[in-house]
Amino acid sequence: MAEPTPGLTAAGEGRLSSRAVMGWAAFSGLLLAAILLPFAWFGDSLEAAAGHFLATRPPSWQVALLLGGLLAGDAVLPVPSSLVGTAAGGLLGFWVGAATSWLGMMAGCAVGYGLGARAGTAALRRMAGDAELDRLTRAAERMGPWFLLAFRAVPVLAETSVLFAGTSRMRPRTFLTVSALANLGVSVTYAALGASAARLESFLLLFAGMVLLPGLALAWMRRRTPPHPDPATR
Repeated sequence: MAEPTPGLTAAGEGRLSSRAVMGWAAFSGLLLAAILLPFAWFGDSLEAAAGHFLATRPPSWQVALLLGGLLAGDAVLPVPSSLVGTAAGGLLGFWVGAATSWLGMMAGCAVGYGLGARAGTAALRRMAGDAELDRLTRAAERMGPWFLLAFRAVPVLAETSVLFAGTSRMRPRTFLTVSALANLGVSVTYAALGASAARLESFLLLFAGMVLLPGLALAWMRRRTPPHPDPATR
């Protein structure tokens, strides 16, 4: 089991968790402003540009290949999977969008598992930090392989949990089974939000899919997996 960083107290870790949640909330607000302000200033031009794009956009198979490829590289690239999954539902429709998202996420999980198996625990500790590695270790001990399902919608920890499964040498069959179920749930949710937002022309649904759901998942998981207390404070 990974050891927590010496001298790191539960109170200090709690402050880090609060900062992470507040940081995600600030990011959500900035993203909302970045989307709303251009519409307020250049609404007509943006609407015309969007209509032109939808009329002349590439064939659906090319869009699916691009979005699926982005999700496949999620383990090594800073890809906002919530944005890509929601876009898949909006551009391709629910069924094709969900399938594209699921296949791309499965490919990304396979890449992440392989990288984790090769990198080892020491490399993962340098990438994620002792606190997050400790959080993953305790979640795996408590939930078994189902910790992958619990972390799948959580930003950053979703990718880190896949790498952790590789470093801990989880059985490939178990890993693929749990990942398939987790990715199915996430893909269906985001594709449904994207398709509904496109059909209803609702910005609020689109924003919820891109930002609010991952933010809520992060806050929920931080609350469900509190920091490991420092033995010196017990």
